[in-house]
Order: sequence, then C-alpha cells, then structure tokens
Amino acid sequence: MTNKILILPGDGIGQEVMIEVEKIIGWFNSNKDFNAEIEYGLVGGASYDADGVAISDATMQLAQKSDAVLFGAVGGPKWDDVAYEHRPEAGLLRLRKELDLFANLRPAICFSSLSDSSSLKKEIVEDLDILIVRELTGGVYFGEPRGIEELENGNRRGTNTQVYETWEIQRIAEVAFELARKRKNKVTSSEKRNVMESGLLWYEEVKKIHQEKYNDVELDHMLADNCGMQLVRWPKQFDVIVTDNLFGDMLSDVAAMLTGSLGMLPSASLGKAVNGLFESALYEPVHGSAPDISGQGIANPLASILSFSMALKYSFGRNKDSKLLEDSISKVLDDGSRTKDIADDGDFISTSEMGNKVIENLEILNKE
Repeated sequence: MTNKILILPGDGIGQEVMIEVEKIIGWFNSNKDFNAEIEYGLVGGASYDADGVAISDATMQLAQKSDAVLFGAVGGPKWDDVAYEHRPEAGLLRLRKELDLFANLRPAICFSSLSDSSSLKKEIVEDLDILIVRELTGGVYFGEPRGIEELENGNRRGTNTQVYETWEIQRIAEVAFELARKRKNKVTSSEKRNVMESGLLWYEEVKKIHQEKYNDVELDHMLADNCGMQLVRWPKQFDVIVTDNLFGDMLSDVAAMLTGSLGMLPSASLGKAVNGLFESALYEPVHGSAPDISGQGIANPLASILSFSMALKYSFGRNKDSKLLEDSISKVLDDGSRTKDIADDGDFISTSEMGNKVIENLEILNKE
C-alpha cells in the first residue's frame, strides 16, 4: 500500500526545513517499508508569484487525494501589498476549509535537555508533555455577521460573532477524548461560561458527551483566563486541553513559550477519523516563514520533523515509528547538537547538519 504525501514547502525557511523532512521520509522508506510516494506543490507567496493565487486548484486536488499534507510556512514582507484574498495565508485557510480540518493539535513538549531554555523554572517544564486541541473552523473567526461599518453619528463599528452549534462542539470534544484515552486519560475543557452564552453551551455539550460516551476519561472544566494562568503556574497538571477557536489560538501560544523555542513546536490539523486514522490531515511547524533568517541555513528543522512524526501516528498508524523518530530527536539534543535558536553558547550546527544528525541517530536506535 502506497502512502501518498503532498509536500508544500511554501515560503522562507519553509523551503529549507522541508528538505530535511524529505530526508527523514526517505530513511523510513528505505529502512521501515514506509512506502511513501511524495508529490510537491506551491502555496503562499511562492504560489502567488507563479500562479497569481495563494494556492491553485491543481494543488488543492493533489491535497484532496493525499493521505497527508506536510506544510512548511507562508508569508513574508514581499507579499505585504498583495490583495487580501490572495495573501499567502489564504492558501492555508483554503486548505483547512476545503479539507474540513476542524481539529488543530498543538503539543507542548519540553525535552529534558532543553528545559533550561524555557523562561520558566526547570522543575516546572522539564519533561512537559501536554496537548491542546483547538476547534479550527468555527467560532468568532468565522461567525456572521462580521465586518466594519460606518455609523450615522460618525463612529465606526466592528463586529465579530462568536457562534457554535452542538455538532461542532461534540466532534471536537470526541477528538480530545479519543486522544486522551491514548495518553494520561484526562481532558480539561476550557471556555468562558461565566460571561458568554457560547461558553455555557460549550460547557454543557462537552459535559453531555462525556457522560454519554467517555465517562472513563477524567474531565474537568476551567475558565479560559484561569487556564492561561495555570499554564504558566503549573503546566504539568494538564494532559489534553480542548477549547474553541479563539481561546485555542491564545492558549496554544502561551503553551508554546513553555518549551523554549518555536523551532521545536509541531502541529497537526485534522479532519474526520475513520478506524482511528484521520482521512484528511495537514501537518506544519508553528514557527512561520521567518524571512529574517531565510536562506542562511540556520533554521531549526526539528518542528517540521516532529510534525512528520505526528503524521506517522495520526495518518498512518505507525506509532512505533513515530516514537523511534522522537527518541532520535531526543538523543540528538541530549548529545548537545543545537541549531542557532536553541544554542546557549553560540556553538551551533546548520539546518542540513541537524537533519543529518537525526538520521544518524535513527540508524543507531534502529539497530538496538
């Protein structure tokens, strides 16, 4: 069986880090019978330069036929004046919408050897492993009515609508509960039910589906502002956090800073699951296109490689291979190899060298 993967490098350092991901896929093809077939497409500014759109219909068709999409990054000052509907980020939004990627997974993992890089005390973040599950296609970012209007009194009014329906809440909650069952079996649902009717509905629907289908999983509820505070107070109290689009956006960025570097953070955007695997999925690093360091060969590829590790787990059901890859990355870090963003003493290796280090340790661990 062929595993079809679409690689969309995008812009800036996205193009550099995805070269290293391709190396890793090649290793698994050669050593683990992964049998991946890779295709490539343009997205973001690169697509706009070539085709006048942030993502072409042809590339969207490739994405829809793929088992997983591996995404680099999009954007940069070169495209600041592009029309709103063609801005580089529009390519990512179209992928999310047309693939119906409603569940965004943002792990916050702090490798032991990087615990001193966090702004928090070592004992608070060392060996941290939490997962934020964010609803991605509803809520205030998509609700209607929305817009800016001129008022008769000379003022202007901006409107965004926070709206959720039962089915949207239930399906994201189900993803969180299913994932928790494979982890520490605990879910924290976060909203603002004290001041928002949509938050009260969220609370009631998560509680209901928990009682009906997932009462074996520990569930607690936490107001979103308190959740943000608790993430920097004692993050290890959490396992899986499930929340809406707005609060998920904010809480996942708070959690990101616990780990010490954006260059270490993967993510997954998932659609419908069938037999435990996700039919549509997009995997991407959190770090963005970083145009200030693009082309210098110093970008950290580990977030992209960890994103591929998530693909091994959630799209291809290869949990052992995913763990092997994560263990190899951990060993690289334990041995002291660092890219510039995580180097403490100024001694660092290049993007390509880091990819090669991961493969060297894959070889070592695979023989043990």
